Amino acid sequence: MSKEQKLPPDIIRIRRSGARLAAVQAVYQLEITERGAKAVIREFMEDRLGLDDDGHPVEDADPDLFKQIVQGVVDKQSLIDDAIKARLSEKWRLDRIDSTSRAILRCATQELATRADLSNAVIIEEYVGIAHAFFDGDEPKFVNGLLDKVARDVRPDGVPIGYLES
Repeated sequence: MSKEQKLPPDIIRIRRSGARLAAVQAVYQLEITERGAKAVIREFMEDRLGLDDDGHPVEDADPDLFKQIVQGVVDKQSLIDDAIKARLSEKWRLDRIDSTSRAILRCATQELATRADLSNAVIIEEYVGIAHAFFDGDEPKFVNGLLDKVARDVRPDGVPIGYLES
């Protein structure tokens, strides 16, 4: 039994949500600073997801999920970007989307393409919630609509089809 399986379901959900938020922030940082993935992951693990000087968690986040999402985005960014671009209107380019929204879309697409244990609705709801944390207005609706379309491509029956295994 893993450490997470011993935790109450509410704590597991909070830790996963924290990991997703941190992953979006890390993917954003990777793009903006052009630093390497290992350095950014290490920084987050030590300074943001690790333990403080007294040994208490700095943030309620699942470090394994955080690393899985960020490393997955880095390793398969081209395929992830292709999945997102396939659902943009012809007038839009991925680089025209706000960098925070790009980070949200990339992390969500990585999970949609790999997490068979979660439904489309759960994954999309988590990332739309993150979009609401960063944006007012129509951006969360845009993220929701685009992720719904991406989900139909990378997991047509609600189960990942190995899109990122190419």
